Amino acid sequence: MFSKKAFTIEEQIAQLQERGLEIPNSILAAKYLSNISYYRLGEYWYVMQSDKVAHKFKPNSKFKDVIALYNFDAELRMLLFDVIEKIEISLRSKLIYHLSHEIDPWWFQNFELFNDSLALVKTLANLQEELERSKDITIKNHFKIHKDDKRFPPSWKSLEQTSFGALSKLYGNLKPTVKSKDAIAAEMGAVNHTYLPSWLQSIAQIRNCCAHHSRLWNRNLPGTVKLLSKPPNPWINDPENVPKQHEFIHLYVHMCLMKYLINVIQPNNNFTKRLNDLFIKYPNVDPNALGMKPDWMQEPLWQQ
Repeated sequence: MFSKKAFTIEEQIAQLQERGLEIPNSILAAKYLSNISYYRLGEYWYVMQSDKVAHKFKPNSKFKDVIALYNFDAELRMLLFDVIEKIEISLRSKLIYHLSHEIDPWWFQNFELFNDSLALVKTLANLQEELERSKDITIKNHFKIHKDDKRFPPSWKSLEQTSFGALSKLYGNLKPTVKSKDAIAAEMGAVNHTYLPSWLQSIAQIRNCCAHHSRLWNRNLPGTVKLLSKPPNPWINDPENVPKQHEFIHLYVHMCLMKYLINVIQPNNNFTKRLNDLFIKYPNVDPNALGMKPDWMQEPLWQQ
């Protein structure tokens, strides 16, 4: 039975010091711990412990380095969230445009276009909830003016209300016979529909981590992605720098895919500079904890 009692902030600091974490300024540490929980910060000092059972810290482990890791991770999430936003808007625009022209504005309600009917039912149920909660004047006016039309609003209204995760599921669920599925993949540099679904699903997972302020640094991420053997756009030249199958758990491969997509969507973007600036700002952060490869900035992918 779990029997640990809650510690005061003073007790938390004393325990960390007893275990070997250097905290020269207890007042400053108390300020941090009053705004960032002990448990959350523990995700960043865990790697500093030589004994994970007794929670003993390695020599020269410093509280200031824990805070630096925490701040690096927070800024990394903001950077990736900004990049993912542009990918999400592009995907939404392409889905709406291509499928509304190929099929009709209510293509996302057409069960004949999708492989998994149950998955579509769940997606549409979530969309219905989003539309009912929406304060968007466009949605409110649509339901007011077209109250006798029992369909969802057309895709260019409805899909503006849904999440990146829902968009990626809609795209992945489309039957391969739908021409727009390959057209969208080609426009995004993924050649055909074989590769893009896994890219979008992995990026949607990262987006959820960013939105919920979850740790990305030194985290094993779920899922795998299919990588193109010969991408049509700049990728990674050095075979040693290409992520291997067993390395898909690292953030690096997901960032590579984000960079590949953003290079298509927004050429001459500043993703590389902003990422490198983070490592310069926080020199104690080991890029290897993200799965970063040697000389990553020299690769054609990251020079765009």
